[in-house]
Amino acid sequence: MKRLWLIFAQTVTVCLGILFLVATLRPQWLPGGTPVAGTAPGASTPAAIAASTPISYAVAVARAAPSVVNIYTAKHVDVPLVPLPDDPRLEQFLRGLPGFTRREASTSLGSGVIVRADGTILTNYHVIEAADAIEVRLRDGRRAAAKLVGADPESDLAVLTIGLPDLPAIAFDPDPSVRVGDVVLAIGNPFGVGQTTTQGIVSAVGRNRLGLNTYEDFIQTDAAINPGNSGGALIDTRGELVGINTAIYSETGGSLGIGFAIPAATAHHILDEILAYGRVRRGWLGLEPQDITPDLARAFGLKDTRGAIVARILPGGPAAHAGVRVGDVIRSLDGQPVEDAYDLVNRLAPLPTDSTARLALLRQGRALTLDVRVGVRPPSARGPGR
Repeated sequence: MKRLWLIFAQTVTVCLGILFLVATLRPQWLPGGTPVAGTAPGASTPAAIAASTPISYAVAVARAAPSVVNIYTAKHVDVPLVPLPDDPRLEQFLRGLPGFTRREASTSLGSGVIVRADGTILTNYHVIEAADAIEVRLRDGRRAAAKLVGADPESDLAVLTIGLPDLPAIAFDPDPSVRVGDVVLAIGNPFGVGQTTTQGIVSAVGRNRLGLNTYEDFIQTDAAINPGNSGGALIDTRGELVGINTAIYSETGGSLGIGFAIPAATAHHILDEILAYGRVRRGWLGLEPQDITPDLARAFGLKDTRGAIVARILPGGPAAHAGVRVGDVIRSLDGQPVEDAYDLVNRLAPLPTDSTARLALLRQGRALTLDVRVGVRPPSARGPGR
C-alpha cells in the first residue's frame, strides 16, 4: 500500500510540472487558454515575438546599398615650397610671387546617393567643392565621370549626374518624421576602404546652431560616420533614405558616436529646386540681423534678449523699401515671436517670393508694424547677410 501511494504521489508531481510548463510557455494549448497577461487576445506571446523579430538588416542593406556610390575628386592646389608665416597679408603676398609655390594634384573621396534612375546623384557640397574632375564608382564596379548640375553651399548639398544605364535609384522614406530611438544604418566609403554599413539609432532630431552650415536641421545618430562617409545614405530598416550623412563631432578625426545627417525631406526639396532652377530659392529681406546680447538689451532698454537687431540694411533691398532701419529690433515675424537672428533667418527661408512678411518692430522704444515684400536670397551670399 505504501509503495502504491509513493507511485501515485510521484505521478501527480510529474503531471503538475508538465501542466505548469505548458501553462507558462504554451497557454494556448490548454482548453480555454488565455494569452499571457498584458497582451491582447490573439496576440503573439513574448517568446513568439522574439522568434519572429528580424535579427538582420541584410534585406534593407541589399535594397539600398547599390544606390550608394563612391565619389573621387581631383583638383590642383598651390603648395608653398617653404613654410608660410603666420601673417595672412604676408602669406597672400608670398603666394603671389613667381616660383614660391608648386602646383600639385590633390585627390579626396566621399560618397553619394543615386536618387533618380537617370543618373542624378545627391552628395555633400564639401565633397566636390573646387574639384577639377569628379569620378563616380558604383557598387557593381562601373565608373563614370560626373558632371556638376548645381550646388547649395548653405545647406552643404550638391547634385551630380552621370551617363550610365540601369542605375538603381534609392527609395525615399515617404514618412518624413524620424523619431528618436529609430534604428538607422549609415552606408558610405569611410577612409576609402570600400562600401561599409554601420548601425545605430537616431539620437536626436532638429539639431541646429552647430556652425556647420547656414541652414541646419540635422538628424543626429550614433551610427558610425567617418571621413569618406560624407554624402552617403542614412537609411531606415526598410532600406529607404532618411538622410544624407554630412558631418561628425570628433576630437580625433574618427567617429565618437555623434554624427549628423541632412533629413531626406530637406534633401529632396533642395534636389527639386536645383533641378528646376539651378539653385535653391530662399526668402530674403535684404537685412543682416544680429543676436541681442545682455549688453545690447541694456543699451536698447529691452527687458529681455528675445528678438534680433537689424545690424545692416542692403540699399534698394526689400527691407529698405519697406522702411526698416538699422537699430530696429525685430520681435516677431507674421505674428510669431522671433527668438534670435538664427530663428529669423530660418523662418524667412521658406517664404515664397513676392509674398508679404509682417514684422513687429521696436524702434527707439516705440512699437510699430511693417509689411515687407519678400525677395529671393542672392545665390552668391554665403556669409551672414540675410
